[in-house]
Amino acid sequence: MKQQTRYSHFLKSLIILGDYMVLNMIFILVIFIFRSYLREDVISEFYPLLLIINICFVPGIIIFGVTPHSRVIYADKIVQNTFYATLLHFVLFIAALTFFKIEDVSRLFIISFYSIFFVAISFWRIGIRFAIKQYRKKGFNFKLIVILGAGKNGNALYEEMMDDPGYGYRILGFFEDNPVKIPSESKWLGKTDEIEKYILENQVDEVYCTLPESAEQTIVRTLNFCENNMIRFYIVPEFRRYVKKPMELSVLGNMPVLSLRDEPLQYPMNRFSKRLFDIVFSLLFLCTLFPFIFIIVGVCVKLSSPGPVFFKQRRTGERGREFYCYKFRTMKVNKDADTKQATKDDPRTTKIGEFLRKSNIDELPQIINVLKGEMSVVGPRPHMLKHTQQYNELIDKYMLRHLIKPGITGWAQVTGFRGETKEISQMEGRVIRDVWYIEHWSFFLDIKIIYLTVSNMIRGEKNAY
Repeated sequence: MKQQTRYSHFLKSLIILGDYMVLNMIFILVIFIFRSYLREDVISEFYPLLLIINICFVPGIIIFGVTPHSRVIYADKIVQNTFYATLLHFVLFIAALTFFKIEDVSRLFIISFYSIFFVAISFWRIGIRFAIKQYRKKGFNFKLIVILGAGKNGNALYEEMMDDPGYGYRILGFFEDNPVKIPSESKWLGKTDEIEKYILENQVDEVYCTLPESAEQTIVRTLNFCENNMIRFYIVPEFRRYVKKPMELSVLGNMPVLSLRDEPLQYPMNRFSKRLFDIVFSLLFLCTLFPFIFIIVGVCVKLSSPGPVFFKQRRTGERGREFYCYKFRTMKVNKDADTKQATKDDPRTTKIGEFLRKSNIDELPQIINVLKGEMSVVGPRPHMLKHTQQYNELIDKYMLRHLIKPGITGWAQVTGFRGETKEISQMEGRVIRDVWYIEHWSFFLDIKIIYLTVSNMIRGEKNAY
């Protein structure tokens, strides 16, 4: 059975080999397709360029790893790692051209190669990930697991591992002093003090300990035994019962410390990349399309009812700071604007306002807030001050959504939680998705949300009013 796990090394080597095949095939393909448009220097430097392109791919594999064969990994994470590896390859390739004085390599060649290569290798890695999952579902490349302890933690772990056969876990059974706790009698392997004998007589890859802290003597004895016999030992902490979410492990001196959530935007490089995207996006939009939109919409708003073109309202921003949020005015000027949500068939809404709301065009002036640094293109939607105070008293952990800058669009909005919140459960659903976004932020998640927002605008949304 042990040989099943050794296939993981073979799978990793296969993926790397496939990466290099894609790399070289795309290089040759780009030169073949665009040969009539490329300069002679690119053709004449074929072999040096081929060598440089292959060498420059090594650091990307080392730094960002090869992940499609991992037991638990999702497609967006694979694409994200692929993007960073491609970006690093581009930087190293340009640096190598400068160092070796290979001059005047066509921009067409570089743009074509990296665009096609990124798409091709992303499809290759996602495809091989799917194939590996199917391979594991058929009973290959599995890991033999033993669970020490069958309390609530042990049963929850068992359900998670059995939830997707594509993970490739085969659970041999439980060691538990009270067999009644075990989900199936056939899964009881013995009492906790019998685990060492079982491991010696059977092929076991990993032991997962779900015993409470009070069983310290058993935990320490089994841990030491596993390490002395080259068996990987994992501890599932008991507080998993009341904190059912991923946590981030750090070390304070020699003390392990768990934080309740990993916030990618805590890291300076991630904040920089998000802010850079916001600045570039907002400047491009404000300097190109916005002036024309402002003139057309501004005239229509003025003709619809007396009042200003822009509607500005104080809303809650990052860390609870207040700011003025800009929108195209969609309603007649009224005294309830800062306290009452827009409702379906709201009599305050003008005819042009209905169109602006349904098409999301009314939100476009918030690009100004993005450029000012008060908002981001993607993030939790900012709420009016009254609603922040109201929902903070009604919804647990509501203020967590203000750990980052609010956005023009967000994960909650593209997953069905846009518009009026008639019931508390609707706002709770929005908050859950906003906190999920904070914990799972990535550049590609932002791109996905922008794409879904545009797609929803084209198809129309029933909650847009």
